[in-house]
Amino acid sequence: MPIPGSGDDGNMTSDLARFDLTHEITDSEQQKPWPSDIHARTLYKKNDFRVVLISMATGAQMKEHHVDGTSSVQVLRGHIRYSAQGQAYDLQVGSLITVGASIKHEVESLDDSVFLLSISWPESQQLLTMPHRGYGT
Repeated sequence: MPIPGSGDDGNMTSDLARFDLTHEITDSEQQKPWPSDIHARTLYKKNDFRVVLISMATGAQMKEHHVDGTSSVQVLRGHIRYSAQGQAYDLQVGSLITVGASIKHEVESLDDSVFLLSISWPESQQLLTMPHRGYGT
């Protein structure tokens, strides 16, 4: 939620925002059933930064993919398996993992889970010159 006087233009681009994650998680739960047992809501979006709340039902999977920016995943509820570079990491409530730009990874929910994904996007010029390690954008 934008803070009054923060310059919000209605597109989640205010310079300062505050979120009640308990409320956001409850709102997500009320929207079940989710397509593919996954629900994602972008909470904050700027040209160089995103914050996304992701809820996953037990057994749901995000197949291998990559993000063009450096990212982090912080588990707020449940238990997920985050796999990258041939290694699997079991993450539970309170766990945080970070990954560099363009690293392929996948996520599996081992229990009903919620995590906060933060992504720092590269500038447009840098993005255009990224090699993407031989796979698409």
